[in-house]
Amino acid sequence: MFETLTDRLSQAVRNIRGVGKLTDENIADALKEVRTALLSADVHFRVAREFVERVREKCLGQEVTRSVSPGQQMVKIISDELVTLLGEGSTELSTKRPLKIMLVGLQGGGKTTTAAKLGRQLTQAAYKPLMVACDVYRPAAIDQLEFLANQESFAFYGDRTSKDVPAIAEAALKQANQVEANAIIFDTAGRLQIDEGLIQEIKDLKARVKPDEILLVADGALGQEAVNVAKAFNEAVSLTGLVLTKMDGDARGGAALSMKEVTGCPIKFLGTGEKTTDFEVFYPERMASRILGMGDVVSLVEKAQENLDQKEAERMAEKMRKADFNFEDFLAQMKQIKKMGPLEGIMGMLPGMSGMKIGDEAEDKMKKAEAIVQSMTIYERQHPNVMNGSRRQRIAKGSGTKVSDVNQLIKQFTQMRKMMKKMKGGGMKKMMRQMGGMTGGGGGMPRF
Repeated sequence: MFETLTDRLSQAVRNIRGVGKLTDENIADALKEVRTALLSADVHFRVAREFVERVREKCLGQEVTRSVSPGQQMVKIISDELVTLLGEGSTELSTKRPLKIMLVGLQGGGKTTTAAKLGRQLTQAAYKPLMVACDVYRPAAIDQLEFLANQESFAFYGDRTSKDVPAIAEAALKQANQVEANAIIFDTAGRLQIDEGLIQEIKDLKARVKPDEILLVADGALGQEAVNVAKAFNEAVSLTGLVLTKMDGDARGGAALSMKEVTGCPIKFLGTGEKTTDFEVFYPERMASRILGMGDVVSLVEKAQENLDQKEAERMAEKMRKADFNFEDFLAQMKQIKKMGPLEGIMGMLPGMSGMKIGDEAEDKMKKAEAIVQSMTIYERQHPNVMNGSRRQRIAKGSGTKVSDVNQLIKQFTQMRKMMKKMKGGGMKKMMRQMGGMTGGGGGMPRF
């Protein structure tokens, strides 16, 4: 996400490096690039204009600290303004129990899937969710929510015979008491566009259930149209927050910067994929850092803690310490990495790596390596040194790859084992210094 904005803003700050003082003249070109970057990312034109003006005012006449270049100083100013634009302060949900949450938005924005994702998020805070199907118009909407609820072991309430949405919601509140649910999520109906019927229904629903949170679920790729959608829903039911979906497939992400500015409502969550685990709490400071290509190490660590098996990690660390790493361990490591999501998303959280294009090629290489290892016998995985020519031919045939692919994987794996043995021998510091040169293609760590 935000690839376009990240690339253009990075270029903008390069234009003022080497200058001793930030003046109107030497930042004009850079600010023009900033404005173009924002508009290219589908940020609303008014939001882009006001953002640039605020940056200009803070940049003009500022003396540059000796230890900080003008470019770095401007990045700091832009970063601060991005944090303000994205929403300063807490973006957390209410802590009430029971907590009543109403999801609203247009059809196709991802409300039903978001309901399940949000329920999963709440279980981590010791809530017991109840999913309530209030979309009585879209075919299979009730079935979809019930399926997701069962998949995540959530309580569910739906009425396939009634069209009275407020009555359904009221009955669900009684059901919540019976099943001791303390987080009730109402998945409302959407339309292809905003109309009087949609607005009146959510107004009636709000009046009946008195929700603690009203979250607008919006497609992050809506672009400038997102502003009009957010404004209409906010005027109708007074939103308490925004959830932007499909952010994994949108390189621009201008909706995120526009919607908060126009509505005044904080962005609370981002949907970054189809799985219920592809859901992030939104932190303005972290997102601003990611947009400017400075990474988001905190989120990366949190993602690792959530998805990686601690005991497995400790076991693997011990095997690596003893230089006793085999293809079974290699396969287990790949599975752990895949749990954290697409490689490009992980790279985007590393400082200076957000502009790196991973693409399908790297994902394909990972799949190929996994297929090769899975085509080995258990004995071969545990004893990599037995790989003779006939075994390699069989493995290549079984994995649908070439013998040269098998050879390359084994070669890189052997290099990695040699590196581990050097670490075991007390050369850890030396190896850490050498690691920097390996990522550029100098050999060593397998690059899949």
